[in-house]
Amino acid sequence: MSYQHDFRATGYPLRLYSGLDALENLPAEIKRLKSQKAFVVCGRSVSRKTKLVDRIQHILGPAYAGRYDEIEKDTTLASVQAAAAAARAANADLLIAVGSGSVIQGTRVVAILLAEQAPVDQLITRYPDNAPAISPKLLAPKLPVINVLTAATTAQNRAGSAVKDPARPNRMEFFDPKTRPAALFWDEEALLTAPVSLVRTTGTSVLWRSIMNLGAPRMAPLSEGDRLQAFRLARGALARINDPLDAGARIEMCAAAFLQNRDADDGGALTEKHWPARVVYALATALFNLHAHVGQGEANSALTATVMRHFGSRDTEAMALIAQAFDAGGDAPAHLRAADAVERLFSEAGMPLRLRDLNIPRDSLAAILESSLMNFNADPKREFLRERDTLMAALQSAW
Repeated sequence: MSYQHDFRATGYPLRLYSGLDALENLPAEIKRLKSQKAFVVCGRSVSRKTKLVDRIQHILGPAYAGRYDEIEKDTTLASVQAAAAAARAANADLLIAVGSGSVIQGTRVVAILLAEQAPVDQLITRYPDNAPAISPKLLAPKLPVINVLTAATTAQNRAGSAVKDPARPNRMEFFDPKTRPAALFWDEEALLTAPVSLVRTTGTSVLWRSIMNLGAPRMAPLSEGDRLQAFRLARGALARINDPLDAGARIEMCAAAFLQNRDADDGGALTEKHWPARVVYALATALFNLHAHVGQGEANSALTATVMRHFGSRDTEAMALIAQAFDAGGDAPAHLRAADAVERLFSEAGMPLRLRDLNIPRDSLAAILESSLMNFNADPKREFLRERDTLMAALQSAW
């Protein structure tokens, strides 16, 4: 390991509350943010199958301005626009997102739609033919956002959001640093409302990212500790995640996801991502957006080992570091040893290892490939356009 001394670290104001009865701190945050009408955004299950939003309403008292509880899986454009209309009708001056990835991302877009006057197509990342992607600057002030997690997600304190519109072949990508949360809650009772199946898929995604991050041959000196601890926390928590009463495992998984974001803010974001990480991210995102029944964790686990075998030889040092983290020695090339180790880990966790295990028809691979070619986070320079054949070979092997 060598250190990358050329880096930029960025800090963002945030208050984090964790543990038993953490939500009791909500009134203090509402007062700090000078809010009088806090509007809750969530999904149907959280609102109608648990008492969590009713608890939040009770804690907020007269500051509670209402709720929109129909944010859909994968954050559909229609549900986000409806949430924005409901928040506007309630004269909301603060948004509280209650949920995991889809809701957290959706609430950021609600804040954008409430503030920006331009048409939606002018607010999203654009992909000119054979040219780098263009992400517009969204300058209007945004309402403050508070995130109450029900499952671990790296979306918890980021600024980007992906929205799904059935009328478009690819996701709509929004980015605005002013939508980062002012406060974040890891409340034990809130986290225990999520079913084990959801916690397992979100936890697998957090662990996947921590594994991929270990493959950086050079790290910024501020980010190394966060990166290593995120891996330790996620690996240990996933082993306990099937216990529906273990709030500690869920909080530790939230902490692992948080550390991954802090790693990026402390200079890790400037570390060049290796090919397997970029390819899995793009293909998995396309996969679970095209097939609504597939979770992000399942998409990652079904693709990762195969993609590492196809693309890992391009980043041998990165693959050697991942193999080393698993004590995967031997005479085989590093990317094959790393792939085998990751495959064993996901298998032991009961996660799928092939696309066919997800009930994905083979004839949908072409659509997955095309969608993966427009993913700003994975491929801002559009390098994947030259890799169609290799990407398709990896998809076919993963199936």
